[in-house]
Amino acid sequence: MTEILFYHLQRQPLEKVLPNLLEKSLERGWQAAIQAVSEERLQALDDGLWTYTDESFLPHGTDRDSDAATQPVVLTLRPDNPNGASIRFLVEGADLPEDAGGYARICILFDGTDTDALLRAREQWRVAKDAGHSVAYWQQDETGRWNKKA
Repeated sequence: MTEILFYHLQRQPLEKVLPNLLEKSLERGWQAAIQAVSEERLQALDDGLWTYTDESFLPHGTDRDSDAATQPVVLTLRPDNPNGASIRFLVEGADLPEDAGGYARICILFDGTDTDALLRAREQWRVAKDAGHSVAYWQQDETGRWNKKA
C-alpha cells in the first residue's frame, strides 16, 4: 500500500515547498520523480532546483537526459518512472500513476487558492482512497509549519 500525501499550498508557492520535500526524500535515500503537466512548469522547476538557495542546489535531470536513470531527482511529463523513484511528486494536477502501488510515497502538491486545483485534489483523494492507499492531508499554519489535518 502506497502512502499518498496531499499538500495544500496556501502560504508558500510550489517553488519554495518542493525543494524542502525533495531534500528530506534524498536524506532518506530515496530517488524522486516529479511529474508536471506543462513544459513551462517543467522548465521552471528545472531552473528553480539549480538556484532555489545560494548555498546549494538539488542534483537532478529530466527524463530526456541520457543519464536520467542515474539521477536522484528526475522531472518528467510522462507517467513512467525513469529513475526507479521511491517517491513521486505530482504537480499541476498530474494524474496518479497507474502503478501507484510501486512507490513508497506519492505527494500531491496543489494550489489551495485555485478552485480547479482544489476540485482536482478532492477527486484524486477519492480515487486514492478507493484504491486502498493510505492517504493524509497536510496544510501549513501561519508560521509555515505543516499540520496533518486528515
